[in-house]
Amino acid sequence: MSAEASGVARLEADEQVARRVANAVCEYFAADDVAVSLTEAKGRWQLAIHFRTTLDDAAVKAAVRDIVQDIAGRDVAAALRFERLQATDWVKRSLAGLAPVAAGRFLVHGAHDRSRVPSNRIGIEIEAALAFGTGHHGTTRGCLIALDRLLKAARFRRTLHILDVGTGSGVLAIAAARALRARVLATDIDAGSVHAARGNVRHNRAGSLVTVVLANGARTQHIRTRAPYNLIFTNILLGPLKRLATPLRRLVAPGGRLVLSGVLPSQANAVIASYSPLALERRFDIDGWTTLVLRRRAGWRTAVAPSPFGS
Repeated sequence: MSAEASGVARLEADEQVARRVANAVCEYFAADDVAVSLTEAKGRWQLAIHFRTTLDDAAVKAAVRDIVQDIAGRDVAAALRFERLQATDWVKRSLAGLAPVAAGRFLVHGAHDRSRVPSNRIGIEIEAALAFGTGHHGTTRGCLIALDRLLKAARFRRTLHILDVGTGSGVLAIAAARALRARVLATDIDAGSVHAARGNVRHNRAGSLVTVVLANGARTQHIRTRAPYNLIFTNILLGPLKRLATPLRRLVAPGGRLVLSGVLPSQANAVIASYSPLALERRFDIDGWTTLVLRRRAGWRTAVAPSPFGS
């Protein structure tokens, strides 16, 4: 894919404001239209919102300004800067300088670090694409660490049913498939993400185990046919997580786990309440984001075998 000119909005603020704006922008815009980065220097935080377009659309600029103003006030919104970036694959260029990310037994890396994967780690190679999920984000790392902890406590007795809702780059589906040698159904609402995830699955030699499909929500035929699931990943944002609470709760097998991420620490209790009566088993707070592991009690009836992760 040839690179095209794009745009970026920049803002300097304190950590709380920067994180709140980043979260709001990610909820407002489509996942394949923006990428958000946060960096800290001497107590101030630099927020960069990268857009696929050149930001010639006044409505897009107005939307970003409104988000900042609602969160931080008019003065902070007035300091927002918009820039045009020359044609370059900025995602690929930024990844080239990133070190591999370790999360338990998993090591997420780019092609430039392929030779640096230790023999005792499961290397997952993810390159730049329209779908983001390189492992450097706290939500993805949180899910991988949650999976690693579950693997350490697992008792594998039966066939696993695994689901990844909102798969993005496919990194979580690949990790689960390779670690458990189990089949995984991965879904996403965005066609670009599905295309990218399928490419990553093939590249990581998981094509025989991971099926990636385009699906809106958790009630599609693809998902219902394989239900219930012993392990479900949902790494999205607060709004979609709350909307999916009822169907996702019903998809979890007795003794199964639901790994949720994409929420701020202040939003965790609201998510836990939405998924009741699933019980909170673990919580991971990483880089300003929270990952939750919820468990369904083994006494609940279901059509498939109990979870091998124990009760």
